[in-house]
Amino acid sequence: MQWSRRSVPSVVEAQEEVCMKTKCMALFCLLGVLAAGAASGATNAELATQVRAAETAFAKAMADRKLDAFESYVAEDAVFYDGEGVLRGKTAVVSRWKQFFAGEQAPFSWAPESVEVLDSGTLALSSGPVRDPAGTQIAVFNSIWRLEKDGRWRVVFDKGCHVCEAK
Repeated sequence: MQWSRRSVPSVVEAQEEVCMKTKCMALFCLLGVLAAGAASGATNAELATQVRAAETAFAKAMADRKLDAFESYVAEDAVFYDGEGVLRGKTAVVSRWKQFFAGEQAPFSWAPESVEVLDSGTLALSSGPVRDPAGTQIAVFNSIWRLEKDGRWRVVFDKGCHVCEAK
């Protein structure tokens, strides 16, 4: 069998084909990144509404005495401050907070009063009053929420401060 120059691809043609495939792959990846950005293109106000809803549902889990629902809002690497120190990780947080789910009535409640979201849309701060069962404000909570890969907001930091009595 005789080979002609036309029947055997040249090195240049092979390089051009690899180059074209590389360009197509790069374009495909870029389109994927752009599509992901467009899919999460919520406004800051929309994100703040999402965080407010998550914080409200988090507090409702306590009011409804549903520890499993409460746990679903705590990030795996969460850090919660309590009166005795720092709780690191979801397991430690849920283990300590389990005591607050023991009775028929929640020992306290909370509700978001203010919510702010970073322009990046990945972290948010929520804060508001903590009340005893009679409705008296006893503290202020501050929670940092992170938008997780699964699209859910979860608490990564939580710290409350007791209310000081003014004289």
